[in-house]
Amino acid sequence: MLVSAKEMLKKARAGHYAVGQFNINNLEWAKSILLTAQEMNSPVILGVSEGAGKYMCGYTTVVGMVNGMINELGITVPVALHLDHGSYEGAKKCIAAGFSSVMFDGSHYPIEENIAKTTELVGICNELGLSLEAEVGAIGGEEDGVVGGGEVADPDECKMIADLGVTMLAAGIGNIHGKYPENWAGLRFDVLEAISKKVGEDMPLVLHGGTGIPADMIKTAISLGVSKINVNTECQLSFAAATREYIEAGKDLQGKGFDPRKLLAPGCEAIKATVREKIELFGSANKA
Repeated sequence: MLVSAKEMLKKARAGHYAVGQFNINNLEWAKSILLTAQEMNSPVILGVSEGAGKYMCGYTTVVGMVNGMINELGITVPVALHLDHGSYEGAKKCIAAGFSSVMFDGSHYPIEENIAKTTELVGICNELGLSLEAEVGAIGGEEDGVVGGGEVADPDECKMIADLGVTMLAAGIGNIHGKYPENWAGLRFDVLEAISKKVGEDMPLVLHGGTGIPADMIKTAISLGVSKINVNTECQLSFAAATREYIEAGKDLQGKGFDPRKLLAPGCEAIKATVREKIELFGSANKA
């Protein structure tokens, strides 16, 4: 059964570790992540962008698929199904479809509009027992066609949004989606520390763009209140590399190597390895 992310993130914040949000793109992604979380005895958040939701035939399809997998695979660790970088309308659609958690990314609105829309969604989510993520300060890079400039969040605006009663808060601290460029300046820990002090010790903070951030930076971010870390690109890259190796070795031409279940298997194992590595780094193993 899907659960809100509230309890798992509350425990993570208090225990100084982070829960991984791993974005799913299809059945193979969801299955690989769920099996690995179960193996590691770790809570997990399955992230779904609006583009991925559309690709997978809509939010109700995603909910049905994930619920079915939890039952059929015997998954007992806490699993939240979360809308990633959702619009105001997208958040409402996911709530109606049966998601257990949603993100409303109002960072591109003036702060007053971000507050107004977030306030309404807080009321809806509280009534239904769902978790809600809000954002202040755009995350750099591109996500489903939405380009963020990587604006650093204002700690005072973060407190204004946190005080609305959101479950978790994403704040731009120099992090970006996708691959990090060689000239990346790194995370702004001074800003993260200021935000953490403003919003208080009970507010789990979210680090988007977890792919490619050095392990020491991840650990420092967790020590400063980050309790949820998003990973997407790294799973995509590992899946693509393993699939390419399989095809370039000609294994798809051997016997029934072209069978999708065989063709996609190396990529699935690569996703599992990536998720396993991140769960260890984030410290959520055996925290279910």
